[in-house]
Amino acid sequence: MAAKIGSPGLVAALASAVLFGATTPIAKQLLEGASPLLVAGLLYLGSGIGVSLLRVVQDRGWSSPGLARSDWPWLAAATVAGGIVAPVLLMVGLTRADAATASLLLNLEAVFTAVLAWFVFREATSRRVILGFIAIFLGGLLLAWPAQVASPGRSLGLLCVAAACLCWGLDNNLTRKISAADSRVIAGIKGLVAGTTNTLLATALGAKFPPLPYLAGTLVLGFVGYGLSLVLFIVALRHLGTARTGAYFSTAPFVGTAIAVVLYGQPITAVFWLAAVLMGVGVWLHVTEHHEHMHVHEPVTHSHLHEHDVHHQHAHGEEWDGTEPHPHEHRHEPLRHHHPHFPDTHHQHGHG
Repeated sequence: MAAKIGSPGLVAALASAVLFGATTPIAKQLLEGASPLLVAGLLYLGSGIGVSLLRVVQDRGWSSPGLARSDWPWLAAATVAGGIVAPVLLMVGLTRADAATASLLLNLEAVFTAVLAWFVFREATSRRVILGFIAIFLGGLLLAWPAQVASPGRSLGLLCVAAACLCWGLDNNLTRKISAADSRVIAGIKGLVAGTTNTLLATALGAKFPPLPYLAGTLVLGFVGYGLSLVLFIVALRHLGTARTGAYFSTAPFVGTAIAVVLYGQPITAVFWLAAVLMGVGVWLHVTEHHEHMHVHEPVTHSHLHEHDVHHQHAHGEEWDGTEPHPHEHRHEPLRHHHPHFPDTHHQHGHG
């Protein structure tokens, strides 16, 4: 189905894309004479610190993470892939490739996310979604085509950006497994662990800390572009599923490209525009998708933020004050019905 304007999944995914997309060309400017590893570490450290403080303020104090024991291995694997390895690859890539091309090439994250979701994690798909990803992939292939690569250094840069997209694609699928948990907790832990690891590694390799204004600006950029973006992305995963969230998020490179062109005077070519059109067609195919059929909900017990909709018809004790949405552990009884839906937290069934 096509997401309704104003639906929490669509709004969260697009807001996440805007915040992350704007970060790429700005981070490119931060790399002038700086260690890519240190910049990656500081961006994620800013993400972790900012989101953790936001949670303390919103909850009026520190509280338990609320993650189940089975959630921690998924979180650890996602943190390594998307929080430690991917940002370093992106920063290295940005030192060797121009910001506009790198921003568009980030669309490959959506492709890798979907391929892993379909073939490894068995998420449902459709012909329209597959055609959309083919268009996005062809656009990315045009940007990295050897005839468009002026030097070996630039080629290596584009390969590093593509490798970062693969790591983030794996991260997205791993995070999907725990997306019903508090998105602020997941984003905060990932940012703190990944940021601390890369920052310590960078200093151990001889990187020097930048002046205070530069340091503060990098931390704030990390909080907004990585931290808040990740919180919103996890919310979208919960509502839309992995592949479709990746499709909406693939609008992020267009935001980054626009900023690189408008603010920094980045030159663009005919091949660049052709790649942009292909990627735009791919995104359009996704946002106009319609998915509806008779399906069965198996019984399941879990906890997440929810309202009393058609999938949540359980009773409460006297302790509930009537506030919605609200989180608590609840059981879903078997249910068979027919309505438009995404492969979200409650729709992870197979298809014929």
